[in-house]
Amino acid sequence: MKKNMGNADRILRILAALVIIVLYFTQVISGTVAVILLAVAGIFILTSFLSFCPLYYPFNINTGKK
Repeated sequence: MKKNMGNADRILRILAALVIIVLYFTQVISGTVAVILLAVAGIFILTSFLSFCPLYYPFNINTGKK
């Protein structure tokens, strides 16, 4: 896997995941929407730590430094 995410992209994804997690634990979101958003948050965190987004690959998007 070649890294295709820059620092700004990684930070935004982690912040979005943290917001979703906080909303879940403060019970602002619940039910099916909460489960789907928690899955998205998990994917955001995983892709941020790997610096690789599988959706960027087919479109040849690279937000990192060249």
